Amino acid sequence: MTKPRVLVVDDEREIREAIRIYLRGEDIETIMATNGQEAVDLMKQQDIHLILMDVMMPGIDGIVATSLIREFSNVPIIMLTAKSEDTDKIMGLSLGADDYITKPFNPMELVARVKSQLRRYLQLGSQTVTSSTNQDILEVNGLRINTATKQVFVDGKEVRLTPTEFKILSLLMRNKGRVFSISDIYENVWDEPGYNAENTVAVHIRKIREKIEINPRDPRYLKVVWGIGYKIEA
Repeated sequence: MTKPRVLVVDDEREIREAIRIYLRGEDIETIMATNGQEAVDLMKQQDIHLILMDVMMPGIDGIVATSLIREFSNVPIIMLTAKSEDTDKIMGLSLGADDYITKPFNPMELVARVKSQLRRYLQLGSQTVTSSTNQDILEVNGLRINTATKQVFVDGKEVRLTPTEFKILSLLMRNKGRVFSISDIYENVWDEPGYNAENTVAVHIRKIREKIEINPRDPRYLKVVWGIGYKIEA
């Protein structure tokens, strides 16, 4: 099995080296970049499985770099943010980041988040599928997902979701009509307790709607049940 490879993007050498040590203990390879432009370039040259992306960097910062990378890659991105950068957290998630960790971070939390995202991405990306069965297809009113090939179609047109977005949509599609609270969604998708998960889940729901709905403000598929959670209309 190929060793997981993580791109660590941070302009502070001490932080890069600390993360390298934490991940090396989990047999995870690291590649280093000091700014957003280096990160974009390396993503086009290397086989990367996850990115740890600092927000505040000289030149192209983490927000812009995330946006550029999302134009050609769905690899998971975890943002590294300071406690005061709440706006940047939301912006990063809106542009396609999968999660964020607040500095100064706990090494055990960092490793757990990285392993969770890697597990999800490698499961989605490493499977070779030669054929699909009816059991692989989930469909409702023109929205169709193939859980074997990890493809999503709306009225016959394919749309691209990030691994986290796909997992959220798959969860709701497998349970059409059932309402999932924000905590339920977070615990199922991120594999950890859903404390303070509202912003993270809400941003991902909004991005999914932008991709699958004709009018995200009046969704046909992904419905909100006010005060409770979200569901796919049966």
